[in-house]
Amino acid sequence: MGWSAAITDYINFIRIEKSLSDNSVAAYKRDVNKLMEYGESIGVEPESMTTQNIRDFLESISNSGLNKRSQARILSGVRGFYKYLMLEEVIDDDPTHLVEGPKIGRNLPEVLSSEEIDQMQAEIDLSKPDGHRNKAMLETLYSCGLRVSELINLKLTDIYREEGFIKVIGKGDKERLVPISARAIKEIDLYIPFRHKLKAIDKSAENIIFLSRRGQKLTREMVFNIIKKLAAKAGIQKNISPHTFRHSFATDLVSGGADLRAVQEMLGHESILTTEIYTHLDKKMLEDTILRLDPEGKS
Repeated sequence: MGWSAAITDYINFIRIEKSLSDNSVAAYKRDVNKLMEYGESIGVEPESMTTQNIRDFLESISNSGLNKRSQARILSGVRGFYKYLMLEEVIDDDPTHLVEGPKIGRNLPEVLSSEEIDQMQAEIDLSKPDGHRNKAMLETLYSCGLRVSELINLKLTDIYREEGFIKVIGKGDKERLVPISARAIKEIDLYIPFRHKLKAIDKSAENIIFLSRRGQKLTREMVFNIIKKLAAKAGIQKNISPHTFRHSFATDLVSGGADLRAVQEMLGHESILTTEIYTHLDKKMLEDTILRLDPEGKS
């Protein structure tokens, strides 16, 4: 199988079978095309590439000036390509298996403690029409670890109260079931009577849970501004966004001993490498706590 045929088949696979977005498909195609250019330059077909060939390829893109993050992304795309060739039985051994990626310093995300989330919720004015909505949104973000895009697209019919789950449509239109806490269900139920008084302006928003006062579907910016204002009122100095609640949810699960694969599934991460950052974050939080309680290391 030549490079062009192999890459065409791979791209069709990730587009159709894995339902990746157009942007993701285009990015994978660019990355694998770089490998094709290198393979053709040394006269080696995709099924004949060795581990050393892959290492030499990575060295070549490193020497071209690409930063380590870009190198790691390209290697991830190449790994996916060879996993596909293994799946299709084009090759028997994966040449990327023993290849180490570049070491990248991690920028650990900001997280909120449960006390800080309670402080923010305490600043919500429940006498206002959108008060119960905002409290339900914060609780759902934290309880389920949702992306903001998933939150604003959540439907009334996506809640399975008896089972304690919600259905989430994530990246690439992939569905997943995520546990939802009894507290979040309670806050949503307290909000529903106010929600039913709103008349959705757009027919597509009729089944959406969280609406604006005018009956419009919320935007990402609206949710961002609501959270920023509540954090400021609560006196929280951290750089907070809706995604901070997702980080906090994942960190709490990992620190509580949850299986990393289970956390990956709940978050809807394509790769467990993305989820792995929360193990580092948990260690960092532990180190910070020890230093705060015992700055001179006497214990």
